[in-house]
Amino acid sequence: MKNKAATGAKFWTTDRQKRLKVMRKGIIKHWQLYFVIALPLVHLVMFRYVPMWGSQIAFKNYSFAGGISGSPWVGFRHFQNFFRSYQLQRLITNTIGLSLYSIFLGMWPPIILAISLNYARMKWFKKGVQLITYMPYFISTVLVVGILQQLLSLSGLVNQVIMSMGGKAIQFLGTPSMFKSIYVFSDIWKITGYNAVVYLAVLTSVSPELHEAAIVDGANIAQRIWHVDVPSIIPTMVVLLIMSCGRVMSMGAEKVLLLQNQLNMQTSDIISTYVYRIGLVSMQYSYSTAIGLFQSVVSLMLLVFVNWISGKVNETSLW
Repeated sequence: MKNKAATGAKFWTTDRQKRLKVMRKGIIKHWQLYFVIALPLVHLVMFRYVPMWGSQIAFKNYSFAGGISGSPWVGFRHFQNFFRSYQLQRLITNTIGLSLYSIFLGMWPPIILAISLNYARMKWFKKGVQLITYMPYFISTVLVVGILQQLLSLSGLVNQVIMSMGGKAIQFLGTPSMFKSIYVFSDIWKITGYNAVVYLAVLTSVSPELHEAAIVDGANIAQRIWHVDVPSIIPTMVVLLIMSCGRVMSMGAEKVLLLQNQLNMQTSDIISTYVYRIGLVSMQYSYSTAIGLFQSVVSLMLLVFVNWISGKVNETSLW
């Protein structure tokens, strides 16, 4: 028995050495590919996993003197303070409302644009529309907000047109009820062309035989879109929708902060902007970290739940 065990261990060691040798040769031979893979992995570890160490200050009363490790533990005190805050209901309502408005209103223009371009017969027209709609994606958020402020100000182009038609100037950025629409429609203008590329790639990969069979059966363009194109893009649409639902609670604060002012604070103040004010302006690092951790946990739960629902309903999911 001892001889058999020794022989097995020796065989396992030899086999492992062979595999390591083959792996080492493969890495040396294709080092360029491994280097390209290593760059995003290093970025992921440095900016996604290493900062998790600092998340523990959500359960501490952080101070510069004590640092992350030396600050005293306070448990769930910061979470309790946030849940008892009079601003909680407004922050969650604004965050979820703006996110859902952006998701469900912004998911249709890229699909419509992609389907329209897919049936465009003139290549120069198709390429031109694609270029024009794709270009706004490369405009920075700061510049987009600057354009909006110039257009929608009291003396801006939009109000000049309104007043030339006999109307009164409207304070668009100072009206709370208009904030969500301004945010969402400007976002749609910016990313529709970019998102349409994904759907257009799916539509171009649809087998021409399906369209030929539909034409033979007497289907018109609307019927071909409904029975051939739409079913082909549904899996992609569901996956993008699942990923969007995972960002419902943690939408970015940059554009909201740039559009935000004291007049529209009632509808523009979301959790991310609140974290910015509490963390960077008021320097309540533990409290802001607790709120950020709450956002991440809820976003993860939403992602898992929506993914599970999608898998049950139409068998399309991320995992």
